[in-house]
Amino acid sequence: MAGKKQFDVDIALDAAMVQFWRAGYANTSLDDLSRATGLNRSSLYSSFGDKDSLYLRCLDRYAARYGSRYDQALSRASEEPLQAVRAFFEVTLERIADPDVPDGCLIAQTAMAAPALSPTIAARAIEALGLQHARLRTALNAAQLADGDADDFAVHIMAVNQSLAVLSRTRAGQQQLRTVIDVSMRALSHALPARS
Repeated sequence: MAGKKQFDVDIALDAAMVQFWRAGYANTSLDDLSRATGLNRSSLYSSFGDKDSLYLRCLDRYAARYGSRYDQALSRASEEPLQAVRAFFEVTLERIADPDVPDGCLIAQTAMAAPALSPTIAARAIEALGLQHARLRTALNAAQLADGDADDFAVHIMAVNQSLAVLSRTRAGQQQLRTVIDVSMRALSHALPARS
């Protein structure tokens, strides 16, 4: 249509997601989002709603993008549990090493800022962490870890994974991050039933 600006919604959402990820919700203004996406305020509102609505879409996009990678990594947990959990951590290490995205984790960043955010945004971050916990618990149950141990290790691995994102923001090196992972992997290897 003449006079109507066309744009790729996925590209605009990715740009907004990176802006929020880099600066955080509170430190991202509508002008920042306009610059990042190339859309004026009117187009932002008409396409995505208010800032909270756009942030929720970005959180969902982030969770889906990395969630599918985590699911793939854990898909062989019943046959190769240690390799699957290590692959899970590799998803995070690859994201941290990716020069095209900011350091850290958008979900961890949101969870840490939850007291200052709207209840809807805070709840979405808590929900995303809950999905991560459930994903890990399911994989560890498939690896025949006892129910209580599977739940405990799922919480532990989720917490370690989030700490990797936080440490990456402090410029911790890959070797330091791998050392953190190795400690968790050793503990998990002792808890898993022996394989025949």
